[in-house]
Amino acid sequence: MNLSISGRHIEVTPSIREYVLNKMARVLRHFDNVIDTQVILSVERLRHTADITMRLRGKDIHCQAIDENLYAAIDLVADKIDRQVIKYKSQLQNHAHEPVKRQEIPSVQQ
Repeated sequence: MNLSISGRHIEVTPSIREYVLNKMARVLRHFDNVIDTQVILSVERLRHTADITMRLRGKDIHCQAIDENLYAAIDLVADKIDRQVIKYKSQLQNHAHEPVKRQEIPSVQQ
């Protein structure tokens, strides 16, 4: 998995980078077919925003969380992306879909 972490109006320190890596490791525990993950952290006054865009095979998942604390925003967005990845994985593994049965059209006899 390729992971890129960038910041807008904030310097991404090694401690923030390590924190994000630990949170993304939880997602990889549930689903390991992640192609690419992009994390964008931004600060506007008292609003800390964490955005994650995760590319999976056949789908892109995007989540955003806003909080007064950057670490809390990262926690929230990691929870959201984790739930969405689990939901996507369960949809892939759902074998309850049966093929559509064709109805026979009665022939008209004359």
